[in-house]
Amino acid sequence: MKVQLTLIITGLLFLSNCRLPKKILSQAGGKIVEYEVSNDSLKIQINNSLDCPLRISANSTHEALQAKIVKNFPVNIAPKKDTLLTYWTDKSKEEIQLTFSAMMGNPKDPIQKKEINLPFKKGDKYKIIQAYNGSFSHSSEYSRYALDFNLVTGDTICAAADGVVVGVIEEYSKGGKTKKWKDYANYITIFHPDMNLYTQYVHLMHQGSLVEVGDIVKAEQIIGLSGKTGYTDVEHLHFNVLKANDTGMESTPINFKEGYKGIDLKKGVWVEK
Repeated sequence: MKVQLTLIITGLLFLSNCRLPKKILSQAGGKIVEYEVSNDSLKIQINNSLDCPLRISANSTHEALQAKIVKNFPVNIAPKKDTLLTYWTDKSKEEIQLTFSAMMGNPKDPIQKKEINLPFKKGDKYKIIQAYNGSFSHSSEYSRYALDFNLVTGDTICAAADGVVVGVIEEYSKGGKTKKWKDYANYITIFHPDMNLYTQYVHLMHQGSLVEVGDIVKAEQIIGLSGKTGYTDVEHLHFNVLKANDTGMESTPINFKEGYKGIDLKKGVWVEK
């Protein structure tokens, strides 16, 4: 009987640990878009508190208003800038039912690629466990040129280049090997205005960020601690370089100051800082 009871308790604990978090967190935080209807005017207030461009898309269930919105959206908002859009309407706020989405970057801004640093401390050496176009999770437009390094939980992550922190998530504590976990990783996003590129450092441990949104960081500065959160079955650092495109963001290849070309790094290769 004791053995059966132990098995039941163990099973319950396992199921508990596999539960997804109740909430999907936002990396930037804060309310970006708000709208109100006053008399015959719809006012859409967009606030960009980040140090990077934002693109805002909007949709409405009101057909006439949607036709007007299509002419203005998506709208590009410069870093640290706000804008107010006003439309005539004879509908109430409830009838309009506006929804918005925000994406980082402006695809019209030119890209100036430079060599960057490997995302860990000098003297450290790590193995590539998934390279460009990896079949496990590097096959989408967003992650095609990502690299996975075999850092373990608590290992030090460093900024790959000078920039400013525009996104942080660090409240998750678990991960899993199915795609249902892909929205539950801790990570840091840094914008590099001299290149108009973004770097992301993914799967950080719980409370594993050592920086906050708005922080200016230097290349090789310590920014976080590696972990095993989100869509993964192994501890590692998922490192991705991103640029804006017409539909969102896409992964882009990069070369490193230590002499490595991203395209040449294959699974099983060791790299040293």
